[in-house]
Amino acid sequence: MFREIAQRKPDEVRPTDVKTKMSSLMLVVPLSLMTLTGCTMNDENSDEIPFAGTSASRDAADEMEKVSSGIYDLIGVKGKASNSRPGITDCASKDSKAYFRTFHPWSFYPASASDLDVAMERLKTELPKHGWEIVFYGSDSSENKNMNLVADNDDRKSSVKIIKMSKNDPPKLSLHVVSGCFRVPDGEEVERF
Repeated sequence: MFREIAQRKPDEVRPTDVKTKMSSLMLVVPLSLMTLTGCTMNDENSDEIPFAGTSASRDAADEMEKVSSGIYDLIGVKGKASNSRPGITDCASKDSKAYFRTFHPWSFYPASASDLDVAMERLKTELPKHGWEIVFYGSDSSENKNMNLVADNDDRKSSVKIIKMSKNDPPKLSLHVVSGCFRVPDGEEVERF
């Protein structure tokens, strides 16, 4: 499913492609994250979001930070990451008191603008060595023709969309990591932040 959506132009993405009911936090996350949230990490023909396990919201958010940190380590060039924390959103068509997903939008700013290409190429090479399957790599339809990379990790029940924004001031990689559906332990409710 990622391949199909990622190759469409933004005006060709159908509402049925994105099945996540957005919380107020999700409204600030760019459209690129929304295309990730309705897809499965393990069956390209399925609209089902994979089950990621049972977890408290804070524990799942901490795990999401570890996923993002692992991606940061693969960048392999000097630079700085934005200081953002993961958030919690609903899990499409599931009880919002018991099910949730985590998302983590962040940016990477290389110390040198010339390192942006190196960072993107390293991610393209290194992600598959660490359990990620690249499901799309190519330019988007924006005026800047930004390079996009979309990858799934079945073991981590996570997906990432990376956009190389070389014409941004300053140049950066924009990263959006999302999880599968978690269920809170019995007797607990989803904590939103």
